[in-house]
Amino acid sequence: FFDSCGHTESAASTMAERSVEEKLGKAAEILQAVAKPLAAFLGLVIPPLFLFTAKAYRWFKLLPTNVAQFIIGFIFCFFGGLYPTVFAAIQAAEHGGRKVVVQAISDLANEIMVILEESKKDDQVDADKDGKADVTQIEGKEYVIRKSKLVLSKVNPEKVDAAFASIYRVWLAVAAVLTIQFARVINMALSISDFIQQIVNRFLGPVIQSAVPKEYKKWVPVIIGWVAKSIAMSIAWKLQSVISAFTSALTGGLIMARAIYAFCSEHKIRFAGMVPNNHEETYIDEVFSYIFAACGFYFQFKIGFDMPFPFNVLLWPLEFIEYYIRWSITKAS
Repeated sequence: FFDSCGHTESAASTMAERSVEEKLGKAAEILQAVAKPLAAFLGLVIPPLFLFTAKAYRWFKLLPTNVAQFIIGFIFCFFGGLYPTVFAAIQAAEHGGRKVVVQAISDLANEIMVILEESKKDDQVDADKDGKADVTQIEGKEYVIRKSKLVLSKVNPEKVDAAFASIYRVWLAVAAVLTIQFARVINMALSISDFIQQIVNRFLGPVIQSAVPKEYKKWVPVIIGWVAKSIAMSIAWKLQSVISAFTSALTGGLIMARAIYAFCSEHKIRFAGMVPNNHEETYIDEVFSYIFAACGFYFQFKIGFDMPFPFNVLLWPLEFIEYYIRWSITKAS
């Protein structure tokens, strides 16, 4: 009897191992199949994207101070509630290593450009002199191995390691600041999560347990916890988005008003004495800041405190970073 049980367990273990191997094999096949078109797509998209970003950054640095401040204020006023943790992270990084992160990202971008340029040269290599590029005659595994060797041989590992280490150090400092700054919303999310989890475990847990096969029952509490935390995070961060939209609209509106005031003062535009040299001698900048703030908050309210389509697709990196930061600081707490 015991021998029979042992053979059964051994057979089950072998079948499980084979299943894992089959899944890994399928994943490897999918990776090999998409490797070439993905490399072509990245080679087509990344260079102009990096070029546009670099030009936009240089253009922004050349702007007059008042114009740059107005643009920053406009972004905070009209979009501050859409990406609260991203803007908070930028502000925290301003005092904890923004220049370090910018330099690290620049180094990584340069390394990526080097790899892409070398990959273009490699795509034209015809080692066997048959009139066709070598990469057009290989598929799947051979293509992945060839490009992997190219990356390993052309990339500067010390520069890449230093860049990632710098970004990670700054991220730890920023995450610590954000955890304190958003402690209230994190506590709210965890409290809502516990409340939802108790209700689900009491009323839906037994039903789910009876519907799930015996070997998968152990996953039910874990998955319920994940779902509860996701729902709780959505509720808590939606409320935080409303609060952030209001505060950022006030902050951005004041920055915009002060930028316009400084521009008028600098160019001697007085508007019949309404714009004195010192903004503390008048209330006109505060009045305009409230007008801007009302417009900014109303705009964010009308779009539901969420970037509408198709701008959310164009700004998917910001969307990804926002939700990653939210999940990270909530999970860490």
